[in-house]
Amino acid sequence: MPIQAIQNRRLYLQIADQLREAIVSGEYAPGTYLPPERELSRLLGVSRTSVREALIALEIGGLVRVRVGSGVEVLAAGDAAQADADDWETDPELAVELDLGQDLGREVPPFALLEARRLVEPEAAALAALHASDEQLAGIRAAYERNVADNLEGSQTHPGDRLFHIRIAEASGNPAYALLLRHLLGHRYGTLFQRLQTLYTPADMPRRSETEHRAILEALLDRQPERARQAMASHLDTVIAIFSRG
Repeated sequence: MPIQAIQNRRLYLQIADQLREAIVSGEYAPGTYLPPERELSRLLGVSRTSVREALIALEIGGLVRVRVGSGVEVLAAGDAAQADADDWETDPELAVELDLGQDLGREVPPFALLEARRLVEPEAAALAALHASDEQLAGIRAAYERNVADNLEGSQTHPGDRLFHIRIAEASGNPAYALLLRHLLGHRYGTLFQRLQTLYTPADMPRRSETEHRAILEALLDRQPERARQAMASHLDTVIAIFSRG
């Protein structure tokens, strides 16, 4: 496969474009498998997470099927017909309705989303430990309890998890944190992120998140800002590590 330098455009789309061209040209025939993520990362000089986002975008476009643990299978031409060359760039970027607002937004690559949350949420948690009212703390506790109930019911959308994070940001005393997080968590349920979750979420992840949320809640209730900051950072580091794993 001829490798080209990656230009300053959305990285996962650049990677997907090169792989798509290789598939359409016949370099990878239907029924064969693309090189492993690690090899593609080395060849392209990009992170493995960017490669993973590109492969998920190709699957959404109908060109491949991602099989965790087995590889990425190239689909037959008939199966991939919907991913027309002229429409490819916009296909994985179709506007999606955000379920936390009235806006329509374009997809944010999943790992960019997680990295942005990792920057914002630990500081929001620390500020919430300092500034949250008793009523706001009760609301955060109620969101945690809903998270627990969601897990018991086998929820696939986890509204309590999302509400827990939003209420912490709201309690920070900085309305910009709440605004940012509502927008970021709206994108969380975009097509790319949903597929990442489907492919790479282990069975015990909801319970692990619940335990990590409990540590955050306890730090907030004790009004310990550094503990809250570290607990939130550790939680998000764990989420990123799980979705990045080989």
